Amino acid sequence: MVTATEKDQITAEEKFTRLLRQNKLKVTQPRLGVLKIISEKETAISQPELEKMLGDTVDRVTLYRVLATFEEKGILHKIFDLHGTATYALCSTECDEHHHHDEHVHFICSSCNSIYCLDDIKLPKINLPEGYQLQSVGINAVGLCAECKALTK
Repeated sequence: MVTATEKDQITAEEKFTRLLRQNKLKVTQPRLGVLKIISEKETAISQPELEKMLGDTVDRVTLYRVLATFEEKGILHKIFDLHGTATYALCSTECDEHHHHDEHVHFICSSCNSIYCLDDIKLPKINLPEGYQLQSVGINAVGLCAECKALTK
């Protein structure tokens, strides 16, 4: 008999397999592992954190390649934390290799340095002068996350 947790796991793996195939990528354990970890996180995650969570199952070079490929294909987007470390979060389903549609605010906690994608807060339309071409926009809000704020009381 399949438990609810196993059913959710099967569903997630099937979803990730479909996502990889849609992006014309081979379905590999390193790619599935990265997607599983990132999808379970509430915050963006850095390459060193991913490396630690994956353990010996994925070497550093492979992880770098997976992250670069996922960013290129519009599966992940990169956000820099307050220390300049790159962190990664899943893109919206509207993203693809030609355009990232992650026009939302990123909240960075000044205490724990966690980064949250605030998908419900959309960025304003940017009207550029003629001849300019917009490639990306990023707005970071910095403050205390709910958990750190609760610790200050």
